Amino acid sequence: MGHRAGHVGIVVVAIVLAALPAGAARAANGAYAVDAADIGEAGSCKIESWLSSASNTDFSAVANPSCVVNPFGFKPVELSMATNRSRSDGEWSTSLQPKAKMNIAPTGIGRLGFSVAAGGSFDALTGENLTAFAAIPATFRLSETTRVNFNAGWLWDRSVDRHYLTYGIGFDWKFTQTLQWTIEAFGQAGQSDTPSVVRPRFQTGVRYRPNEIFSVDLIYGRNITGENANWITLGTTIRFPVPDSKPEHHRTGHL
Repeated sequence: MGHRAGHVGIVVVAIVLAALPAGAARAANGAYAVDAADIGEAGSCKIESWLSSASNTDFSAVANPSCVVNPFGFKPVELSMATNRSRSDGEWSTSLQPKAKMNIAPTGIGRLGFSVAAGGSFDALTGENLTAFAAIPATFRLSETTRVNFNAGWLWDRSVDRHYLTYGIGFDWKFTQTLQWTIEAFGQAGQSDTPSVVRPRFQTGVRYRPNEIFSVDLIYGRNITGENANWITLGTTIRFPVPDSKPEHHRTGHL
């Protein structure tokens, strides 16, 4: 009973944090764009946040709380609500991005696992629906310390009423017990009046995780929002695991 009350409290805190307009957002694997197929155990929660600054003065501040629930006893679902306070071309905006993700096939060494994910984004001030998306994140674990992530999906940008195919590939290498290196390329394919929107995007960074609860990421990116600029991102993750459960990185092999 006490464990259940604690989990409910965490969910309430996560929802409140997500509603803060100064918070901010993106999606899935922390500040990285290419998502992995794994999700946490039912009852676990985490709060991801990051600050990104671009060479063209664009800026983004993101808070992305999420919890894994299993209300129907079928399959756990990861629910998140990212809040993004951003500046682009000198204009400030705040958006909300709800997302749901379910693992269909578990990952394993030498085995391809995959999930399905869907969500959208809304203008926090006007309530206007900005985008809708669906994706299939897949992960192939090469060993206990290396994996490749693949993403394929669809994006509807309602501001210009255009549909895009989305893609991504990323490589994670846990090279010590506390450090992991990630490199990824991603983007969207389709027609755009701005050429950089459909050009490939790139990020690489290092994650430091000194304990079960906390980790920090330092990331360099190029064209990550389709604006043809260089980015530096500092991100953190705070985890609320299920009591007495096996540590997450022991289950997945990664940080």
